[in-house]
Amino acid sequence: MKIKIETEVNAPLTTVWDAWVTPEDITNWNFAADAWCCPKAELDLKVGGTFKYRMEAKDGSMGFDFEGTFTKIDSHESIQYVLEDKRVVTVEFTETPSGVRVVETFDAEEENSAELQERGWQSILNNFKKHVERKGRSE
Repeated sequence: MKIKIETEVNAPLTTVWDAWVTPEDITNWNFAADAWCCPKAELDLKVGGTFKYRMEAKDGSMGFDFEGTFTKIDSHESIQYVLEDKRVVTVEFTETPSGVRVVETFDAEEENSAELQERGWQSILNNFKKHVERKGRSE
């Protein structure tokens, strides 16, 4: 089963793309709840390159690494990667009159309900939108 989430970011395509692929930006938005953080992000943005994002509870009670390998990259258009558990994720960036639509499609995992997965990934995408729009206002 595939799950699809999306948001519209009020920012130029280059700003949106850069915030998605820059470790310093990723650590500012890649978590689903305020009690969590992303203290470390590493990526090698090329086909066959890997990424590893550390996600942790701010109180230190738990954490995990989110890792995968890039399988397709069309600069400023789309990124596809495979997670360690072989699930495929595609992220598409489309310019619109008011900014950029970001659409993420991913294979559901079996451990959590589809609804829970959708909510968690959408929360991260909402954080991304807030980060990029906030960053744009401060530049």
